Amino acid sequence: MGILQGKNVLVTGVLTESSIAFHIARIAQEEGANVVLTSFGRALSITNRIAGRLPKPAPVIELDVTNVEHLDRLAGLVKEHLPHLDGVVHSIGFAPEAALGGNFLNTVWEDVATAVHVSTFSYKSLAMACKPLFTAEGAAIVGLTFDATVAWPKYDWMGIAKAGLESANRYLARDLGHANIRCNLIAAGPIKTMAAKSIPGFEEFEGVWDKRAPLTWDFADPIPAAQGAVALLSPFFPKTTGEIIHVDGGVHAIGG
Repeated sequence: MGILQGKNVLVTGVLTESSIAFHIARIAQEEGANVVLTSFGRALSITNRIAGRLPKPAPVIELDVTNVEHLDRLAGLVKEHLPHLDGVVHSIGFAPEAALGGNFLNTVWEDVATAVHVSTFSYKSLAMACKPLFTAEGAAIVGLTFDATVAWPKYDWMGIAKAGLESANRYLARDLGHANIRCNLIAAGPIKTMAAKSIPGFEEFEGVWDKRAPLTWDFADPIPAAQGAVALLSPFFPKTTGEIIHVDGGVHAIGG
């Protein structure tokens, strides 16, 4: 019997088999959960195809987290497949190219606003869109971040968006705790996903982890981070909220 036996979980951000989100969905199913996925636009057909590689069929719901109409109809679309939700995974992040790659001082507000809307504000938006689907027993919301306590090479405004995400997680924990809704983040080390490949200079992270990680870090292995997220979705963390769990090989704990 799995740690998510009988639980219903919504997972965003499944685009490729190398993504953390895909492996969260896969492991959640293997641990007994019923899973629905979201996607939108040109990525919708990709997510539908990748969903076929999960252990069990998973419906894909259209959701653009910056679209108010999509958010308003989300609960109704989920109910076509599941009666309620016990867990939600926020695996969403985007910054325009001009907001990354060492262009920090020259990035215009419009590009910063896009990064913050998609990567930060959407955490709250997704939580509130799913809130009507939670039961009196509560739920778990889990997001993905990249340690925002320091400035990373080339990460620029996405780093600031992640810092906002980490703060938003604490405020969500504060305001949703009365309903027994737990809000936590996984701070994963760098993984060579499609999102990572869009970050100019991503290879600079490799040197940091090769030098500082106490535990050997595999840049091609998203499974440890996915396992951490599934653990946070499970009843094994009943009184943990507002937390950031580092799955980064220990780099966060080691000085330069």
